[in-house]
Amino acid sequence: MSKYLGVEIGGTKQQIVVGNAEGEILLRESVKLSYKRGAEDILDWIREKTEYLLSEYSDTEAIGVGFGGPLESATGRVLCSLQVPGWKDFKLKEWFEQTFGKRTVVVNDTVAGGIAELRLGAGRGSRRLFYTNIGTGIGGGLYIDGTYYDGSGTGASYLGNSLIPDRTSDEPGKAVRLELICSGRSIENRLNTEGYVPESSLLFEKIKAGQRIDASDLGEAARKKDNFALTELKMTAESFSIGLANVLALEGPDRIVIGGGVAKMGDILFDAIRKYTDEYAFVAHKGRYEIYPSELMDDAVPAGSLLVAAGFLTEGI
Repeated sequence: MSKYLGVEIGGTKQQIVVGNAEGEILLRESVKLSYKRGAEDILDWIREKTEYLLSEYSDTEAIGVGFGGPLESATGRVLCSLQVPGWKDFKLKEWFEQTFGKRTVVVNDTVAGGIAELRLGAGRGSRRLFYTNIGTGIGGGLYIDGTYYDGSGTGASYLGNSLIPDRTSDEPGKAVRLELICSGRSIENRLNTEGYVPESSLLFEKIKAGQRIDASDLGEAARKKDNFALTELKMTAESFSIGLANVLALEGPDRIVIGGGVAKMGDILFDAIRKYTDEYAFVAHKGRYEIYPSELMDDAVPAGSLLVAAGFLTEGI
């Protein structure tokens, strides 16, 4: 049986997997890089690991790539990365094919994750799926009857770049990109800003110990009924839900699936998102959609990359 390589190029985590046409992951290489040189560090790591894997799996037929940023879909050219420097106008598909001599398909990382959820995970059976992730950044993908909607050819449904009220600002009426409030990086930047977490919060113990607070710490403190953590979680969930209510109004999905590292908080986050999305949803959509956590989580993008390498991009999902 032919093998495929699936590659996840993220804002924090990088993954390369070997798998089959069904999205089954057989072997994995992963790393978190410090990005001293930005994109160059990621490309060096990909080159080293991919050359090794191709030497071990000579029956590899193609490579699928999920890239964390906007792309020109037809050419696989990166428009930019909002997280890592050095990607602007980079011809990623061309680089893979010239470097490794394998047919390569490049899609946005959230698009790849959504394809995996639609075929293998929490999106199965949905006719109009919206998939999003709350990770280093926040993306989105709409799938209508098994077909990804690509807009004008550079992607669509970029939830993290939609505008919402800025609840961190005292300026009346100020708008902000959703991911600058709700992404994992934004949450952690707030929590680690000097003076942001009060001494009365359980989270302050990590500050006293000189440790960095992450999103999982916020979820744990909220589960323990920490007032500051509950307030912070409410702001995050309510802001995210405004974005989802707009998705419902504009795109009318029957199911919303949410992945990414922040989604690992579980029910403490999802109960709040469901509550506020229902409050903000337009009457035409109330009771006509469901919100689920990703079933695949960390496997979503690499599994989706295997599927797109095998041809499951616009049909056959």
